Parts: sequence; C-alpha cells; structure tokens
Amino acid sequence: MKAVIVGYGKMGKAIERIAKEQGIEVIRRLDPNGGDFPSITPQSVEGADVAFEFTSPETAVENILALCECRVNCVVGSTGWYGRLDEVRGAVEKSGIGCVYSPNFSVGMNLFFRLVSEAARLYAPIADARFGLEETHHETKKDAPSGTALKIAEVMRESGAKLERGSITALRVGYVPGIHSVVIDLPYETVTLNHSVRQREVFAYGAVLAAKLLVNRKGLISFSQLLTESLKM
Repeated sequence: MKAVIVGYGKMGKAIERIAKEQGIEVIRRLDPNGGDFPSITPQSVEGADVAFEFTSPETAVENILALCECRVNCVVGSTGWYGRLDEVRGAVEKSGIGCVYSPNFSVGMNLFFRLVSEAARLYAPIADARFGLEETHHETKKDAPSGTALKIAEVMRESGAKLERGSITALRVGYVPGIHSVVIDLPYETVTLNHSVRQREVFAYGAVLAAKLLVNRKGLISFSQLLTESLKM
C-alpha cells in the first residue's frame, strides 16, 4: 500500500513512522510548510492508495473534496467540520472512494465509546444520577471541548444521560496528549470511567489500521463503526 500524508505536523510525522513499521510506503507529504507538495492535486497524489488527512477544521472539507476528485481513499483525523458531514458524504459516494473519519483514532477510545454508552444506559434511569465529562489536553490544542469529548457527550445523550450546562469541562495545560473522564455522580458514591493517552503514536497506529481496514470499502464510515464491523462485535 502507498500513501500520502496531508498535513505534515506532529501527527503527520507520527503517522509516517507507524506506517513504515506497518509496511505502508509514504510516497509524498503534502503541506504548504515544508512538504513535497503544498496541496492536493492529481500530480501530488498520483500512485497513492490512501491519503491521511490530519490538518485543521478550516481546511479539512476542501481537502476531502479534493481527494474525492482525485479518487483517493482517505483517513480523516481533522475535526471541527462535522457540520458539513452530509456534503462530504455525498461527494464521497459520488466519487466511489472509501473515507473513514474520527475525532479520535485511538482503538481504545473507540471501544471506550461503547463502555460509556452502556454505562449511561444503566445509570440514566436513576433519578438522582448526575453526569459530567472532563477532558484535558496540551496547551497548543485549538478546539475546546475536544472533538472526542463532543463525541462522548453525543454517545451519552443517545443512551439517555442528561448533560446539563457546565457539565462538560476542558483544560489546556502543558503537554498532555489527552485525558477524558466520564463522571457519574450519585448521592453517596461516584463512578468514573477514564481513558488516558500516553503517546501521540496511539492515534497514528489507529489511523494506519483504519487505512488497512478501508481496503475494498466504499462510502463514508466512522472509525468506530469500521472497527466494530471488523471485530464482528
């Protein structure tokens, strides 16, 4: 498998390292600041089986649409663009490519979503149960709450939990790769579900796995769904 990396920042470099370990050849890096090419064009993605798109909310959709035009499968880790999900889905389906997206490509986190869903389902019927969500990331992370925190909140609400105003908190400090904690508080006890990232490579590993699972798939699919189907859960 041959790949291009769109966005050659910290995540792009981590993906390149893990991809090589997993036998995927990175043929080009696309970035306006120091890449082999500044942007996505038929020439810059020629020969690629998949593109890893990890840029920003401002550029993600345009990058995905460009990859659709070039007929290149994509793994999208950028967040903040889900308001245009229907537009992207239409373009992906029209192009015939496969595209997997996620606010978090950690395998553990995508299984954590299921744990949270089940916990919310079990505790939501208890009238005195209160739900909260805390997340901590490094000081350079731009979005707050994180895309992952918003996904966790979505999962909780879908399972019946009520998240009141102010019950989702975000902290930006130091070099923390990512900590997400779900808090379920009862009158005399507290239940906490916690997921902590130790190294950025966890996201790169998941993204590379997603690229492999995407082979022969068409359409837009979340990593959580792709992982669940592949594990036959």
